[in-house]
Amino acid sequence: MAGNQETKRIVVKIGSSSLTSRNGAISYRKLVRLVDEIAQIKDDGHEVVLVSSGAVAAGYRKLGFIERPNHLAEKQAAASIGQCLLMEAYSERFGSHGYVASQILITRSDFLDQKRYMNARNTIQVLLERGVVPIVNENDTITIKQLKFGDNDTLSAKVAGLVDADQLIILSDIDGLYDDNPHTNPNAKLLKVVHDITPEIEEAAGESASDVGTGGMNSKIEAAKISLAAGIETFIGDANRPNILFEAVNRQARGTYFKPNADQDDLNVRKHWIAFNSGPKGEVTIDEGARIAITEEQSHLLPQGVREVSGTFDCGDVVVISDMQGMEVGRGVINYSAAQLREIKRFKLKDIPEYIKVTKSEAISQNDLVCHNTNLPTPT
Repeated sequence: MAGNQETKRIVVKIGSSSLTSRNGAISYRKLVRLVDEIAQIKDDGHEVVLVSSGAVAAGYRKLGFIERPNHLAEKQAAASIGQCLLMEAYSERFGSHGYVASQILITRSDFLDQKRYMNARNTIQVLLERGVVPIVNENDTITIKQLKFGDNDTLSAKVAGLVDADQLIILSDIDGLYDDNPHTNPNAKLLKVVHDITPEIEEAAGESASDVGTGGMNSKIEAAKISLAAGIETFIGDANRPNILFEAVNRQARGTYFKPNADQDDLNVRKHWIAFNSGPKGEVTIDEGARIAITEEQSHLLPQGVREVSGTFDCGDVVVISDMQGMEVGRGVINYSAAQLREIKRFKLKDIPEYIKVTKSEAISQNDLVCHNTNLPTPT
């Protein structure tokens, strides 16, 4: 079965429910089938990054539990065993197709720190150039709050942006987004193509039918928001459908395609990190003149345009930029601390160096500024 000749970089996310049997343990039959499908699209010349759930499910029985544990420490212990078992299974099956698999364990802090973000990006780039299949998961064994990045749907969208993917494919136990809950409304219709995620679409997003995974349709919509804002096409479909990956790559699959606007501007790596992964430390509220200057005239944000300063941040931190109505209009790397900005925003630009030693007089330089027309997804 041959696909089209357009080479793509694809991130495939496989949820726990797509890898487990009815009793909640890993189904190696399911894993083998999905790996075989990934190998098929690799054979067609595409690059693939796999974001895989399932570590807890793979490990909890080896830890002596009959049922999936609920306590954090027990989940982390199960994940530490399950990661090894999953990678062993993935490596063996990919190896049978002549492909090498590698493991990438990531935490939220890896995305928040720009140097570590770039290190992860560069590592995955080398792996892809060498034909390897990177397998990404959150480093579950050391997560301090919850055993999820938010969930692996969100992680997969972040990874798609990290590697400049052409397509994100999210596989689960559901075959896409409906205009109502198909479990309670037999007349609910599958939405085949979505360009804009409206409040109505968010309201229609239901919860997962599975108690194995951590993310329902709501988390998949949030992931689609992130990837759409990054200009990446996203597909949500049922992992149990035969040839789902081949058909999704070739836009023939049953499911929901989320397609970015054609006129959307691409962001460079630094601006992409600022927009989606930086974790803002504070907020500045700007007047209407400053809003027009940065959104329509692509100018620097000057201190005189700042009306309010919220939070505690230092020079070099990322801040949210809001207008006088409280709407977020962008994010950027600030050239002043919060205390400095509160002190000098009333001064004329030429007078600032007399009071504070700064390398740049503007509050945020245009090259460190990302503006948008709608709110960016909340950082996780």
